[in-house]
Order: sequence, then C-alpha cells, then structure tokens
Amino acid sequence: MKAALRETVLFGPSSRALPSDSRNVGCLEWGSGSEERMPSQECSGQCSCPSTPPQCSPGVSLVLDGCGCCRVCAKQMGELCTEKDLCDPHKGLYCDFGAPINRRIGVCTARDGATCVFGGTVYKSGETFQSSCKYQCTCLDGAVGCVPLCSMDVRLPSPDCPMPRRVKVPGKCCEEWECDSPYRPTFMGSALAAYREEETYGPDPSMMRENCLVQTTEWSACSKTCGLGISTRVTNDNRDCRLEKQTRLCMVRPCESQLEQSIRKGKKCIRTPRLSKPMKFEISGCTTTKSYRPKFCGVCLDGRCCTPHRTTTLPMEFKCPDGQVMKKHMMFIKSCACHHNCPGENDIFESMYYKKMMGDMA
Repeated sequence: MKAALRETVLFGPSSRALPSDSRNVGCLEWGSGSEERMPSQECSGQCSCPSTPPQCSPGVSLVLDGCGCCRVCAKQMGELCTEKDLCDPHKGLYCDFGAPINRRIGVCTARDGATCVFGGTVYKSGETFQSSCKYQCTCLDGAVGCVPLCSMDVRLPSPDCPMPRRVKVPGKCCEEWECDSPYRPTFMGSALAAYREEETYGPDPSMMRENCLVQTTEWSACSKTCGLGISTRVTNDNRDCRLEKQTRLCMVRPCESQLEQSIRKGKKCIRTPRLSKPMKFEISGCTTTKSYRPKFCGVCLDGRCCTPHRTTTLPMEFKCPDGQVMKKHMMFIKSCACHHNCPGENDIFESMYYKKMMGDMA
C-alpha cells in the first residue's frame, strides 16, 4: 500500500511580517495604542481546567486563555471575544472592543495585512474560507494555508481487514475505508514485504507556527523484508517551513534467522520475537557503538504475514574502521501484526508497493 502525502497547501514565508508583539495578540485594543483596558473581572484567583484540552476545528489554534489558566480554542474572525476568550493570534486577529473603552465584549478583527486571491476571489488577511468540501483555508497576510477536513489516515483499519481500499461514498465528501473481497492464501516465508502501513504518529497536522502550517506524513514501510533497509517520510517541521525528506534505518527481521523453528507446538505464528542475545547493527562496514536486543516481526504457518504495527525512532551512533563516528536514526519495533493483507504474484498492489519502495531508495 502506498503511503500518501497529506494534500495541504503550506503557509510559506510572507513578505510582510507580523508586528513584533503579535504573539501577545488577544483581546487588546490595537487602534490608538494609548488606551489601556480595564483589568479583567472574568479571571478568578485559581485555575480550574478540564483534564483534557478541547478538540479544535481544523485550522483553529489551541491557545492559553487570557487568564493564563486553561488551553482553549481561539476565537475566529467575526466571533465575539473577551479578555479571557482570546482571538486567534496565528491569524493576526485582535479583539476590537470599539468605544467606549469599558466594554467587555468585542469582535475578532484582522489587523491590516495583504489580501489573498484564491480561485478568483479576494480574501482579507485573517479570513477563513472553504476551497472545497475537503479543505478549509485561511488568508494570512498574502499567503493562503489550507488544512484537510477529511481524515488523511493511510493506515489499515485493522490487521484483519483484507485488501482494504478507500472508496467514494455517495452523498459524502470524504472517502471511507472498505474491506474488499475475502483473502486468498499466499505462500509462507520471510520474503513477504512489510506491506502493512506502520502505526506511527508525527506532529499534529493542524499545528501552526507563525506563517507555517506544520505537517508530517506517516513513515513508509521498510524497504527490505529482511536485513537492514530504510523508511522515509516528508515533513516541513523545520525553521524554514520547507518540505524535506527524512530517512531512518529499519530491520523487520534478520535474514539469517529461522523463525519458523521458534513457533510453539499448536501455534501458527510467532508474532514479535526478541533476540536472546544483544546484537550490533552494521552499515557500510560501520557498527553501532552500543549493543541492542530489538524486537522483530515473525512468520506464520497459515499464509499470514507479520509486519510492524507500532514503532518508535531512536538515534544511534555507528563507528567506522577509520575512527569516524556517524549518527543515524533507527526504527525500533514495539509490536507486530500478523494478517492476510499480503501481496501475491501478479498483484497490482504489490507492483505499486515495490515501485514506491524503489523510489524511496533513490
């Protein structure tokens, strides 16, 4: 299965910077700059917050309230605001209390900024709109950023879902998972590809920094079914908000292992075996400075294949014969899933998978 990139338009660096005090934007009067707001009467002496922060709509910032107590969903353009209920600072919004200055309820308004032209329509800075049923966009000082309204989850719905695919549902905008035809048995062996998408997590796709919508794709499946391979992902979680390709080493199972012999009597699979002795990883003649006892994905006797389900990424140091030390990131398996979603001969999905892996190796 191919790992899909999130289809979002990124906030790029803008030619017009926000004011230096924009991170303090809330319910303050930015008109004359000389008027002081009256102290807020909404804040009590102690904080009382929910155990879990609220789930904000796509593109809405999660911010600390004006009392400095709880995280809340920021108010958006045209919504009512107070000194406690702040306007979205990432969109250059402030709370306009109008006159007289002793008003305690205002309206979220955008500071002056460059407008955006999208699809032939002009939008003000700070204005939010839907480009389609799948995306919600925001104009921010001449730059347009969009977040998906549909789930972009490319992972399988469950280990037992055979031949899953995303299909268009009549009357609905977003595609949904569908478990297709019953599985067909495949041959057993460690040569099966790590076909199931790994259940890994990156930064929140709705996370926003100044002029940047941070997003990260899932890690791809390991390029090798045994031995040392690579896994990749794409992210813009960096200082310049630029898309970059990240790579980590991975090993689903050792090539020389005879995992079938480890299956207990009466069992059909060995799902997540761990080495009995510590080992060192080797790449291009360089070996890790430390020894590890990693978990691997096993095999089954009934035609199922076992692939990574939960993983983590850790830094490692490799020491080379010439004394040089290089640092690499490595995938470590937490658990594996054994399932029937295995590629077979003349399978169109298999050819697509290997094409993707070859591209990742380039």
